[in-house]
Amino acid sequence: MKNVQQKLQQRLKERESEIIELRRYMHQYPELSFKEEKTAKFIADFYEGKDCVVKTNVGDGYGITVDITGGLPGANLAIRADFDALPIQEDTPFSFASQTPGVMHACGHDGHTAYMMILADTLIELKAEIPGSIRVLHQPAEEIPPGGALGMIEAGCLDGIDHVLGAHVMTNMALGKIGYREGAIQTGRSTFKLKLQGKGGHGAAPQEANDTIVAAAQFITAVQTIVSRRINPADTVTVTIGSFDGAGIPNVIKDSVFLAGDVRVMRESNLAIVEAQFKQLLDGICQAFGLTYDLDYTSDYPVLMNDAELTQMAAKAFKKAKIENVTEVFRCEPQTPSEDFAYYAKVKPSSFFYIGATKEGEEAFPHHHPKFQIDEECLLIAARAMGSAVLEYQFNGIK
Repeated sequence: MKNVQQKLQQRLKERESEIIELRRYMHQYPELSFKEEKTAKFIADFYEGKDCVVKTNVGDGYGITVDITGGLPGANLAIRADFDALPIQEDTPFSFASQTPGVMHACGHDGHTAYMMILADTLIELKAEIPGSIRVLHQPAEEIPPGGALGMIEAGCLDGIDHVLGAHVMTNMALGKIGYREGAIQTGRSTFKLKLQGKGGHGAAPQEANDTIVAAAQFITAVQTIVSRRINPADTVTVTIGSFDGAGIPNVIKDSVFLAGDVRVMRESNLAIVEAQFKQLLDGICQAFGLTYDLDYTSDYPVLMNDAELTQMAAKAFKKAKIENVTEVFRCEPQTPSEDFAYYAKVKPSSFFYIGATKEGEEAFPHHHPKFQIDEECLLIAARAMGSAVLEYQFNGIK
């Protein structure tokens, strides 16, 4: 294994400029979730003529699988990268900034795909020396529920697979650091859309109306008590009202308003608790104010659970490989966003880890921000980290 590991790490270093070139191209031409037709073709064309088996249109979007069969018997591992963008207008000075108005790679998925393409190609070059098989999952539509993972799983992308690995570049983590953690690592999520229907009227005669704005204000305050009074204080739970559409004029009492928001939990069972309390409060407030309502409440991404043994194996591989420019491999805190990689983890033992993407001293813009940027040195680190974990798994398995 040591000889193959050295070859892989060296070859990835030699191809760093290719990773960056691929990333910049995709950054210029982003596509939204479930609409990534050109990006998918770009990825599939990259593998044309290579010694691997490629399937396109996997699932209900533009999913791609790439099977790399090693020269020796062994385990079957899947490695995943996503490739969708976000409906955000980019505000960066880069020469490779988005050429598509209102659409931007503001989460790093272009970088995930770029490093994975070159890593996969390098594994293809070395496959005669590698045991088992590796399936690359190029996944669309991570950002929008129900996500691209579910469709790919239903289409059989995990058939015959033993374990799954994934990674995310993180601007809130310093360049050179790799984070890992066993157990619950990213939140599960529910989303809701709510219309409150009352009776409109004149501002000078409120007694003749059923005021939806006052009722909605009461509800917004009340739902925060779910976290403070119905959830174990040791648990991570948030309830966010992200939209309140009640625009009108000063002397008119609105007959209807619209609210939307989401719920995040780090313990799966809390999703049901929040939903039940949410609906109970809504029923009570609507009864008190004489309103009716229309509610669309959906639990979408589950809590992402990292398999302990696989995670420890990956962490061991990162340290053992002594990856250039990696300053620390550490057990990080859970991350509060949600991630549809969680669906893979519900089917197969999986592990998701994090690659620091902001150089010390530079401003770190959060993910989904118009000024989002990564230090591109993180892409080679990501490729080398994932590559080291792949070889550790294929050669030595989980111990």
